[in-house]
Amino acid sequence: MESPGSPQTRTPVCSAKGCRADAQWVLVWNNPKLHTPDRRKTWAACEEHREHLSQFLGVRGFLREVVALADWTPQDADLPSR
Repeated sequence: MESPGSPQTRTPVCSAKGCRADAQWVLVWNNPKLHTPDRRKTWAACEEHREHLSQFLGVRGFLREVVALADWTPQDADLPSR
């Protein structure tokens, strides 16, 4: 059984610099110059920063999908957490 506050039970926090808000979104991305096509990295985003972080990744051609945290099933992904 998980103990309270263990990494598996912590709420992910937004990946935006300086933001400590609870994440509500998962931004799935990869850099095709560095990663194989099947490699997926993730950023967590609160409602306030979802669009900004999505645009940052999208302009660079890195954004693959945006998924609500409630619908996210992490495979090998590590999300920042409290």
